[in-house]
Amino acid sequence: MNVKLQTKILGLVLSLLLLVTVTFTGAYAFMEKEEVEQDVGQLALQVASTISFMPTVKEAFASENPSEIIQPIAKSVQGETGAEFVVVGNKDGIRYAHPDEWKIGKKMVGGDNSRALKDGEYYTSRAEGTLGPSLRGKAPIISDSGEIIGLVSVGFLIEDIRTMVWNEMETIILIATGVLLLGVIGSLLLARSIRKDTLGLEPYEVTSFYQTREAILSSVKEGIIAIDSQGRVTMINQSAIDLLGLENADAGANIIDIFPNTGMLRTLQSGKAEQDEEIVLNNKVVIVNRTPIREKGETVGVVSSLRDKTEVREMVNTLSEVKRYSESLRAQTHEYTNRMYVLLGLMQLGNTKEATEMIEQEFTESEPQQKIIFQRIHDETTQAILTGKISKASEKKVRFKIDEDSSLEHLPEHINKADLITILGNIVDNAFEAVQNQKEKLVEIFITDIGNDIIFSVTDNGPGIPEDMYESIFQKGSSTKDGVMRGYGLWNVQQIIEKLGGTIEILDNTGGGTVFSVFLPKERDR
Repeated sequence: MNVKLQTKILGLVLSLLLLVTVTFTGAYAFMEKEEVEQDVGQLALQVASTISFMPTVKEAFASENPSEIIQPIAKSVQGETGAEFVVVGNKDGIRYAHPDEWKIGKKMVGGDNSRALKDGEYYTSRAEGTLGPSLRGKAPIISDSGEIIGLVSVGFLIEDIRTMVWNEMETIILIATGVLLLGVIGSLLLARSIRKDTLGLEPYEVTSFYQTREAILSSVKEGIIAIDSQGRVTMINQSAIDLLGLENADAGANIIDIFPNTGMLRTLQSGKAEQDEEIVLNNKVVIVNRTPIREKGETVGVVSSLRDKTEVREMVNTLSEVKRYSESLRAQTHEYTNRMYVLLGLMQLGNTKEATEMIEQEFTESEPQQKIIFQRIHDETTQAILTGKISKASEKKVRFKIDEDSSLEHLPEHINKADLITILGNIVDNAFEAVQNQKEKLVEIFITDIGNDIIFSVTDNGPGIPEDMYESIFQKGSSTKDGVMRGYGLWNVQQIIEKLGGTIEILDNTGGGTVFSVFLPKERDR
């Protein structure tokens, strides 16, 4: 169950305030009660002692009717001190004074008089008398000869003491209630402030957004880096770490330390977005976008995305190669349709001999190649590439020969279709172009997976590669086509081969031309 932030804060603050308030209020009430009882007990004892020392009271004990003298005195003291009762009794506990006159002459109750009558002690006690539970002060009455002749008992009802404590606590309770109200108001204001900082989102919504963001950043192939106004990295995903060639990058590092040629600080200062800038990063062409982060009109950070242009170009090349295959197959279909019409015309004219010779010629030319492709090459992607190249060779009037000793099982999973299309497509197309000016145009391919490597070897009888181009042929922009430096094909090929852990070799063909050999390991870790 998702609980709102306001409810959580309000519940927590109120719980803490209630706990603290109840604890301190209870402690104060206990101390107040003890203090009031002590003060009342001392007052009762003082009043009782004062009466016990009065000469008039002592002399009254020798008279015929002590109550006539002592009762008025007790009534007067009771009224002045606010005591619940002032009782005076003789050494046998018979009352000489009591608030209820009809109880005079009766024995005192409570059972707490012995210490005063027998031991002559002055003390306070709790007991239940005829008026109810009370806190009493006891004082013995001692004659001039030193004999204990009676005692004085001054009491305050426990109920009255509780009322006194409660009156003292009313102020504390009012203060505690005010504190609770302030806590509620403060909690609401705090919740509003936090919600404002979180853009009105609840904590569980922030968590959900954070988890979603992390999942998105992990799944995106583009590198993403964000910095704050001080140029410190606040976020970087794994793709960016890979592109930058870092082992790891912790948030808080300065962007200059991990990405020296970044333009993010420039964007931070200018506040202007920059799109599709190409930079060279770890020998890769990377497309960089930079977008400022704004808050209240101020630039507080920058987000930059990094995209490997090599991958984009590989994708374009793959799509172009597939398009060429489609066009080749379309052309091949058109060519075979024309041939079928010719055969149909020959049959209708009765020239069966010429029709038969045409069929035999077509079968003789295509059957060996088709047999190799579909009987010895079992990988469907390779079959499709070779079929397309046969059609393209037919258009360019190139004799494209598949070595009859070629054989290939299914490719391992780490060699995907796009990579294979880029490798074979570029090498075979380069061979076709190399032989265009030759009288006899011949390109031959040999494929085998015997051993630990898969080998593709393409041989042409073209003019060959100039010696001064051997070291630069795989560099980006290097090309021998019409003398124009436009080459990206072999550079892409080499990038993919290195990614797959393979190698590529170039040799001069003994009969003239060039041999390109590609070695791809069957196991990725080799």
